[in-house]
Amino acid sequence: MTRVGVVGAGPAGAGAAYALRESSAEVTVLEKSRGVCGRAATRRRGDCRYDHGANYVKVDERTEQLLRDLGEDGLETVDGPVWTFDRDGEVTPGDRQETKYTWRSGITQFAKRLFDRSNAEVRLETRIEDLVRDGGWVLRDAGGERHGPFDRVLLTPPAPQTAALLDGADWEGEARVSLQAAAETVPYRTIRTVVCHYPFPVDLPWYALLNVDREHEIGWLSREECKPGHVPAGESLFVVQMAPDWSREHYDDDLEQVAPAVTAAVADLVNDERLRDPDWVDDQGWRYALPDAAADAEACRRGEPAGLYVAGDWVAGEGRIHRALWNGVEVGERIAASL
Repeated sequence: MTRVGVVGAGPAGAGAAYALRESSAEVTVLEKSRGVCGRAATRRRGDCRYDHGANYVKVDERTEQLLRDLGEDGLETVDGPVWTFDRDGEVTPGDRQETKYTWRSGITQFAKRLFDRSNAEVRLETRIEDLVRDGGWVLRDAGGERHGPFDRVLLTPPAPQTAALLDGADWEGEARVSLQAAAETVPYRTIRTVVCHYPFPVDLPWYALLNVDREHEIGWLSREECKPGHVPAGESLFVVQMAPDWSREHYDDDLEQVAPAVTAAVADLVNDERLRDPDWVDDQGWRYALPDAAADAEACRRGEPAGLYVAGDWVAGEGRIHRALWNGVEVGERIAASL
């Protein structure tokens, strides 16, 4: 039986595992975190659930069909439009309206359902640090344990982390150098998310605000209570994704240090002084949140004759869940065809 190793259980890794579900491959997915779906992550605190990375799944026709094929139980649309604002905090209504999907139990359901319908074994809390060519591909984790050998390996971490794996790989050749160089060229935006909870309702006509000129300290502000089943009635929960420059500058600051500045910015943008004083806050940093360009497509495929594949939003060229997913599916189909 052909063995396939997948590094990363985000949308691309889940898409590849799903694409391989009817193949003869034995698929093992190795994920550094405690859960699946990568930046499309959900947390729970008290009676609140919140998607603190990717906020929803934007759909085209085939993505919507896939969501329904995976099971419509718990699948929900997000109520309210996405409006925009500029560097001065001037809000413009009605510019962004699209069907937005999540699940009552959170956006991580997307990857969970894909993996449930695959035959993959998912090993969580397994951080891969070394890639070795040794009678096949061997992946070595941070604890020194070896996984494999695999006949095919798919790398789905963000481009800088993929480049670092390739840089330390025990694999010589022009293909590795070319693939590593392609990954190293992809620019990324850093995002720090701060979540603010309020024990009272906030009446607003929008689900989210998006900064369109990238010159405000807030990049994205959304209301989790617009998602059915996420926030109890009579409460409000804001997901605040700070702009890349702000996020890089304050990435390692303690939450207690940055929270007052964040909530002040939210209060000013929404024009509601009550929002300066949440009853609790949470946060998460994404050093490699969103790619701003795609890697060279030809270079990304140069490892495939040796059984090494790459996938993810940086290969697709857009930081959207559905783009990473379908890139993973396409690469998974190529792996299946190669078996």
